[in-house]
Amino acid sequence: MDHIVTVQDAVTAFAPWLEPTDAELDAIEQEMPVILAGVDLVDAQITALDRTPNQMDSRRIRRARRRVLTARRELANRTAGATLPGGAA
Repeated sequence: MDHIVTVQDAVTAFAPWLEPTDAELDAIEQEMPVILAGVDLVDAQITALDRTPNQMDSRRIRRARRRVLTARRELANRTAGATLPGGAA
């Protein structure tokens, strides 16, 4: 008979090198507005799933989509400006 066991070390043990680095935490911090806007959009869509979407639901979804697009645009502009080298050739 084979015994089913869990691999506790893989699930519960975290070595210090598995923690996110400061650069990864900074990247998450920069992307947080996009993440939060996406959560708001999903929340609006879930609310509309429970019933027939009315005008308020449609507005909420539309506004949430605009917030996601705005946050993505701002992130893209911020990262594009940071990675472009200065000066003309």
